[in-house]
Amino acid sequence: MKWMAIPLAAFLAAGAQAAPAFTGIQEEVAQVERAFAATMKARDHAAFVSFLSEEAIFSGGTQPLRGKQAVADEWKKFYAKPAAPFSWEPDEVEVLASGTLAKTAGPVYGPDGTLIARFSSVWRLEAPKTWRIVFDGGTEVCKK
Repeated sequence: MKWMAIPLAAFLAAGAQAAPAFTGIQEEVAQVERAFAATMKARDHAAFVSFLSEEAIFSGGTQPLRGKQAVADEWKKFYAKPAAPFSWEPDEVEVLASGTLAKTAGPVYGPDGTLIARFSSVWRLEAPKTWRIVFDGGTEVCKK
């Protein structure tokens, strides 16, 4: 029976989730998404706003938020308290072959680290090395 322990351990280890490995332009976009998420942890609303495209559309509420100012105004409440109400990180990054549009997606965690949602964002290259978010939305995860 000891001979089964090694294949079983290998099988179980293969099922463990490792951090995704992005390369090239995918890693560039992943770093931008991480910096965007870091604004929440740092409680830096002005930095959050700097990532928004003028044409940004955020959905997930009853009505989409259209435009940088509308998004900035609505999201200010998430930066008002000392503790961040949620955090997020990318686990998916896709970039068009042209290198001008990218999609990021990943988990959203509550303040206690519980998975509460998944986000999906679209980023546009607006100037060399300057990615801005144009679409953002999320869906709550099903509770067991």
